[in-house]
Amino acid sequence: MTNDPDHLLIDRILAGETNLFALLVDRYKSYVFTIVLKVLQLRPEAEEAAQDAFMKALHGLKGFNKQSKFSTWLYRISFNTAVTYKRKQKMKLHRIEHAAITPADADEGVLETSDRKRYMNRAMARLNEADRVALTMFYLNEFSLDEIASITGMQSNTIKVRIHRARIRMAEELKSILNTEALTL
Repeated sequence: MTNDPDHLLIDRILAGETNLFALLVDRYKSYVFTIVLKVLQLRPEAEEAAQDAFMKALHGLKGFNKQSKFSTWLYRISFNTAVTYKRKQKMKLHRIEHAAITPADADEGVLETSDRKRYMNRAMARLNEADRVALTMFYLNEFSLDEIASITGMQSNTIKVRIHRARIRMAEELKSILNTEALTL
């Protein structure tokens, strides 16, 4: 894996060019943010957790052994950081400022897309944390089962079963949401 561009960049960072870490941040910021947001579900906390995950990665870069992909190592750090924040979050009372307010879209095509996203997000929010993370990593981040297993510390077969069951639960939640929505029309 010596030709891996991430590994070459890491070698340069460890050699003293610490400003190059910004390239890794730019490359992986959306994936890290997506993972922590799906776990935490609150944007301000997710932004803070994502920054914290990158700081942990920078400080722990010397411990990266290059036997795996940098992204797998980084996402494991991100996932663990998000879970830690989630534990802290459960101890806090949520204030009204954290409530999400979405403006109505005027364009019908945009409205239809935003409706789909809204229903999907509502259904995802009803899933447990592990199901949300598994679906996000597999479908949105397009990780392989082995990569997800490496990130979460679970077996590949366990991940496969979790994704299958999470899809079934997601479908059930969507049916429930859409039935409720249809009754209010």
